[in-house]
Amino acid sequence: QVQLVESGGGLVPAGGSLRLSCAASGLSNYAMGWFRQAAGKEREFVAAITWSAGTTYYADSVKGRFTISRDGAKNTVYLQMDSLKPEDTAVYYCAANRYADGGYYYLGRAYEYDRWGQGTQVTVSS
Repeated sequence: QVQLVESGGGLVPAGGSLRLSCAASGLSNYAMGWFRQAAGKEREFVAAITWSAGTTYYADSVKGRFTISRDGAKNTVYLQMDSLKPEDTAVYYCAANRYADGGYYYLGRAYEYDRWGQGTQVTVSS
């Protein structure tokens, strides 16, 4: 049974940092991505990492501040978020994509993802 469980969200002041974790079970050979959804807005792509080479992709809004990584031994994906801004406030979701080594065309689109976690709230105060 495929399961994705996020953790690490919380309340942080602007300029602070958080690290989100996504523990995956029941799947292999998948690319992994992080998306976020702010209140009243559509879900948007944040970052993704491919299965084999660990190639990473980022939304322009987080490039240089967020880092996605994965620990294959633990089957866990991380999102390190630094220099957080109030506009980063959202529910963050991790997701698995069967295009394991796909490019941004596949990994940047929410509808290409097969499995989703339950989400974790990130709130950045000004």
